[in-house]
Amino acid sequence: MDLPHWPYPRWIAHRGAGKLAPENTLAAFRHGARHGYRMFECDAKLSSDGVVFLMHDATLERTTSGHGTGGDLPWSQLAQLDAGSWHSREFAGEPLPTLENVARFCIRNGYFLNIEIKPTPGQEDRTGRIVGEQAAQLWKDQAVPPLLTSFRPESLAGAMTTAAHLPRGLLIDSWWDGCWDYAKKLQCVAIDCNQALWNEETVGRAKSLGYRTLSYTVNDEWAAERLVSLQTDGIITDRVDLFSPA
Repeated sequence: MDLPHWPYPRWIAHRGAGKLAPENTLAAFRHGARHGYRMFECDAKLSSDGVVFLMHDATLERTTSGHGTGGDLPWSQLAQLDAGSWHSREFAGEPLPTLENVARFCIRNGYFLNIEIKPTPGQEDRTGRIVGEQAAQLWKDQAVPPLLTSFRPESLAGAMTTAAHLPRGLLIDSWWDGCWDYAKKLQCVAIDCNQALWNEETVGRAKSLGYRTLSYTVNDEWAAERLVSLQTDGIITDRVDLFSPA
């Protein structure tokens, strides 16, 4: 089976710049860009009033000055949080960005984006629908759209209802019964796996079914070399300082 068109670079900076800057902030994106990266992965979820913003965890404590569940708060409160001090003094006061902020940065600079839909538990479908809708609007006139991925099929299904034309990828941490069927049902163009799941057999199966192959989170040279030799399509890494994306 022919593989879908793939305009994205192989190397993708995890959460902006891996661990070198506070994850899922514009500071991280800028840091990754200074290392030559042209594609970034980020996590997107919803505020209580429907604003799409970047954060990985359901709760605020690890990466911000806030407390509780991020999705329970309106954007007016989330926008006041410090999302940089936890990392280092250099980034003190760095705010949480909205998807709109990140879209403007990427579009203006010609960068590519992988948006992982990371819903607050219980908000899977709604988050997918709103992320899809906003991403479609923000990238409306762009030649290369963002890639939408998620571990949650419900979120990808939600995105498909509002932005069927945007490419989707199913995230998989371990093979589960029916995952290939779900990817087909969701009209995915890619399977994004824990790197250990890829081998000649699984890469061959993915390609035979028409899927592009991505891997997370690849931080060792031997692992990267193995995935390159398997001719996978995308490598998500924290080590923007180690791997040259050229």
